[in-house]
Amino acid sequence: MSLENNSWGTATRALRSGHRRTAEREHAEPIFTTSSFVFESAAHAAECFTNETGAVNIYSRFTNPTVACFEERLAALEGGERGVATSSGMSAILAVCMAFLSQGDEIVCSRSVFGSTVSLFNKFVSKMGITTHFVELQDLAAWEAACTSKTRLFFVETPSNPLCEIADLAALAELAHSRKVKLVVDNCFCTPALQKPLELGADIVVHSATKYLDGQGRMVGGAVVGSEQDMAEVFGVVRTAGPCMSPFNAWVFLKGLETLKLRMEAHSANALQLATWLQEQPGVKAVHYAGLPTHPQHQLAAKQMRRFGGVLSFEMEKGREAAWKVIDATSMLSITANLGDAKTTITHPATTTHARVAPEARLAAGITDGLVRIAVGLEDIEDIQADLAQGLC
Repeated sequence: MSLENNSWGTATRALRSGHRRTAEREHAEPIFTTSSFVFESAAHAAECFTNETGAVNIYSRFTNPTVACFEERLAALEGGERGVATSSGMSAILAVCMAFLSQGDEIVCSRSVFGSTVSLFNKFVSKMGITTHFVELQDLAAWEAACTSKTRLFFVETPSNPLCEIADLAALAELAHSRKVKLVVDNCFCTPALQKPLELGADIVVHSATKYLDGQGRMVGGAVVGSEQDMAEVFGVVRTAGPCMSPFNAWVFLKGLETLKLRMEAHSANALQLATWLQEQPGVKAVHYAGLPTHPQHQLAAKQMRRFGGVLSFEMEKGREAAWKVIDATSMLSITANLGDAKTTITHPATTTHARVAPEARLAAGITDGLVRIAVGLEDIEDIQADLAQGLC
């Protein structure tokens, strides 16, 4: 039987939603490590294969009970009608593009997005005859000016990677819907524990489950959440093209969701303390974190986010040499481009996450050679500060 109750809060949904106990009466969610499912008869097989909704177990490329549990739980957390799991966050974005775009269509996208997202739109989605227009995240007039009769999707990250800029989701949704355009929001930095874009008017939410949904850097995966009608289109892409999530990965993500709310609160608390401390350190030109009262969009962030997340960036006055010095001087922090881990990670965006973006496009997005990004983990904040201080002196 289903254990879900629509009145449950975020923490309860993260622990309980989507699990349907089998005849074995298990307490924890089982892992269905099977490639296919057996039918009772030829007629039963034929009946199952005519079901296009994904509600019947046929083949684990597109129907698996463990994956379905993760999809349902994440959808419950985001307030969506349905979720579709994918093999990675980038495959989630690609599946959305394949589901809703055709040759000649256009995307309007914020300049302030993950470097691989820029590359996906410019180098690969463009091969399908689809044009992407990049605009300033905060400039609503620019979004409106870039929108044409061929525009089908608005795409935005908020907070942005790596400058923590904030999009006014309600305003963007209103503009999108007035033009019959779908608003797609990458909610990776916040997760539904801190921000629910669907409640603010977004049509579709995408995730790199690799990040905070896992929380310990163990697995790669992605997900899309939205209405039943929209997710049926995305499901069709995953069913046919196969960028699917494995049952074991889905089980690991389920375990990650159980502690999501607690972890995001702790990440946010550590990040705010670190951002405040960094503002006072020698050689630091600017700190980018929406939780700081000095952030230009602090009030908007406070309005649409429950807390401010665990990612921040800061700019060194003396450019790349100083930025690399800070990174190389650390002995505890992990020098890696991944984020959302319980362990603090540090990277130089211009030469890692956004290295494939053209230099002029990087600068237009505000990603300078002096910029350092930190995904603040769950270590003692004093130890994080001490490790960074080695390269800031």
